[in-house]
Amino acid sequence: MEHEVKTPQPYMNSYLAGFALGLVLLASFVIMGRGLGASGAFTTAVATAVYQVAPKHALNNPFYMDYLGDLSRSPLLDWLVFEVLGVFVGGFLSGALGHRLKVAVERGPNIGIRNRLVFAFLGGAIMAIGAKIALGCTSGQALTGGSLLNVGSWVFMLCVFGGAYALAYFFRKQWN
Repeated sequence: MEHEVKTPQPYMNSYLAGFALGLVLLASFVIMGRGLGASGAFTTAVATAVYQVAPKHALNNPFYMDYLGDLSRSPLLDWLVFEVLGVFVGGFLSGALGHRLKVAVERGPNIGIRNRLVFAFLGGAIMAIGAKIALGCTSGQALTGGSLLNVGSWVFMLCVFGGAYALAYFFRKQWN
């Protein structure tokens, strides 16, 4: 039996995807009483790990206590943790159904795999630090804060797009 190669399906229309994302955001406000965000899930995981290793330190630290909450139940049962897990599962299912699953490193012809992974790691680390400084990740700041017309969230997004546009010149040669 020959292995059949399936043709990747086209991506969803971006306007339709944006509209669907808006409905998901509205549903999260209606059902959960708060918007979307991802960095809180990772901070909850870190706070839980610190609590497991050094419970006295975690309980005496206001930062960790904000994420540990009521310790009569596991902090990992926070809805943001399930939201992030759902993003991973949904992304995997989308890739599988669209026949786009593959193990690869997306890169331009002028950058090696190692350097591409180093840049990706550094960019992710900078975004994580920025998310803590900005009191929210891009999804929390842009989607949730932007939909609530928070001035700080709009300034954040202008800075994200402006910074990306300004830095694109220096990294463009890696992709051409």
